[in-house]
Amino acid sequence: MNSVRFAEDSLLDPIASARAVFARQRAFAEHALDQLSDQQFFTVLAPGLNSAAVLVRHMAGNMLSRWSAFLTTDGEKPTRDRDAELAPLCPPEQEQARVRAQLMQQWQQGWETLFDAIEGLTEADLLRTVTIRTVKHSVALALARQLDHYAFHIGQLNIIARALVGTDRWEWFTLPPGGTKAFNAALRNRS
Repeated sequence: MNSVRFAEDSLLDPIASARAVFARQRAFAEHALDQLSDQQFFTVLAPGLNSAAVLVRHMAGNMLSRWSAFLTTDGEKPTRDRDAELAPLCPPEQEQARVRAQLMQQWQQGWETLFDAIEGLTEADLLRTVTIRTVKHSVALALARQLDHYAFHIGQLNIIARALVGTDRWEWFTLPPGGTKAFNAALRNRS
């Protein structure tokens, strides 16, 4: 089971809480991505769906756009090309490891940009206004919007990865099926 836990001191601090949920979502995604071979990383399960690689590229592009100069510029930067992020990606087999490494570097940069932006926020900032595609949002709503967006795609990543790896070989991030009662009992006994 994963090692990303919510610290009790972050539960009442909205910015620390957001940071903790983003960190957990990132860990959830990377746990799934780490189980994929390079070939699986680029595999499309069915026509019209995205590969894990495309989702990584899209999320990285979104993070770099949304979180760069978060409080002072529109979250949809003129340099972003969302359509290109979501275009199919099928490098030749001999290029897959290199392309994957490049995408994961962009992923890392996106997360660093996100956490740098959140790190500088204060509780007073939560009521400030930012824009995303010219639409005004409170900072609190912008945080919630991005958590929602990333959780959706990270769920997709996990479904893709589990389908490709196979349930019998899947390493669970959360409690494996059948483990809930024992886990809850251990938590109750710890109190």
